[in-house]
Amino acid sequence: MSKLKSRIEFILKYVPLLIWGLLNERQQERARMLYRSGTKTWKQFRGNLGGMFGLYVFVFFLAMAILAPWLSTHDDPNSPTWARTNPVYAPPSLDYLFGTDYNGKDVYSLTVWGARASLLVGILASLISIVIGTSVGIAAGFFGKISDEVLMRVTDFFLVLPWFPLMIVLAALMGRSFNNVIIVIGITSWPSTARIVRAQVMSVKEMGFVERARAIGATDFHVIRKHISPNVFPLIFANTILLIANSIFSEAFLDFFGLGDPDVISWGMMLEEAYNYSAFSSFAWWWILAPGGCIVLLIVAFYLIGDALDEIFNPRLRKR
Repeated sequence: MSKLKSRIEFILKYVPLLIWGLLNERQQERARMLYRSGTKTWKQFRGNLGGMFGLYVFVFFLAMAILAPWLSTHDDPNSPTWARTNPVYAPPSLDYLFGTDYNGKDVYSLTVWGARASLLVGILASLISIVIGTSVGIAAGFFGKISDEVLMRVTDFFLVLPWFPLMIVLAALMGRSFNNVIIVIGITSWPSTARIVRAQVMSVKEMGFVERARAIGATDFHVIRKHISPNVFPLIFANTILLIANSIFSEAFLDFFGLGDPDVISWGMMLEEAYNYSAFSSFAWWWILAPGGCIVLLIVAFYLIGDALDEIFNPRLRKR
């Protein structure tokens, strides 16, 4: 244990110094600016009580997802032998913290394992949405004219279509798969991001430093990479947090309607089974409360974090 501790201390002490020594002066100055900016942002974020509460809740569920094999009462929740000796519909007790379901499975362990799927869907689906929405928004806002018209009409088409029915249709056509759920949520939730990014890009590209970069012969790719993207990134980051909350709810929505992967334990799948096996009429409230409460709590946490970041990155909100 002492050897491991000393190795960790060595890595934390000398590896950053080694990396710093490999940077040139310009890169070191940029690193200092990023550090100062990050420190300032973190100080502002800490002053937001709602944002800090959301961060604590997110860290709690993230730790739950990572440590699921150790926190759960069973290392394989899908094992058919797991619930054979457990009572059916047992209420919460010291033996079964969140009670048991229709098959005798421990709802606590199902809830712990379900955190993995819900967070994974939320993060991966949001990344797909952000990549598509950011690409469309930057292309439309920066190049304008024909590109703007075509891309925005496509965006409007997706905005006009009812969001949930579109997800249901796509998920039904693609089949019940965990990967398909991620893809469906990602490709149906990008239009709002494209609109937000486009508006920000149109504002940034008219600024003086962009005009100067163009005057000295900078290419469009260079301007986008060096000047447009850094100024749009804070807005994208704040929007990503909100999209994760939306993706978690969408995953639970699709699972509840029987369009999720039945072999993957998630909070939405738990609610679907609770409905199918009449947990409501059986008064097995614990089977509904555990996954439903986690979904609501995690979504609220992400919205609080996103609201705090939006207040930091949007000076107009700070003045109100």
